[in-house]
Amino acid sequence: MIPERVQMVLQANGLEALEFEPGSTPTAQMAADRIGVSVGQIAKSILVAGKDGAFRMVVLPGDRRLSSSRIKQLTGVKHSMASADDTERVTGFRPGGVCPFGVNGIPVLVDRGLEQYSTIYPAAGTDSTGVPITFAQLVSITDATVCDLTGNY
Repeated sequence: MIPERVQMVLQANGLEALEFEPGSTPTAQMAADRIGVSVGQIAKSILVAGKDGAFRMVVLPGDRRLSSSRIKQLTGVKHSMASADDTERVTGFRPGGVCPFGVNGIPVLVDRGLEQYSTIYPAAGTDSTGVPITFAQLVSITDATVCDLTGNY
């Protein structure tokens, strides 16, 4: 079931999530297979913890990895993946269903590699959802900073 705060963001922006059987889209590959798109179109949202004590949300193409040197260059501090417990505590979402919508107070960084796709698919707060959305809509809704997080551009 899509969390109410995510549902409110979707409704306010005229978006509708695709919903599948529970546990069917916890990885980028599984989500791409279920939706029927390329893995790069899956906008995987990952919470990272900075050595400065701040959390940041990074949103990447599903077929790319976060470059630790790029995020350090962009933010000035080293980062590591947040633990599953921290991810759920800070975002309200469990890993596999992390959604970039409704994470107030957490800076969102979106990789420019997602811009190449006409439609991308972030999760809607569960491991069985995907939201068809444009890159511009994602950036606008999340008030994200667009940058190169993977070192591929």
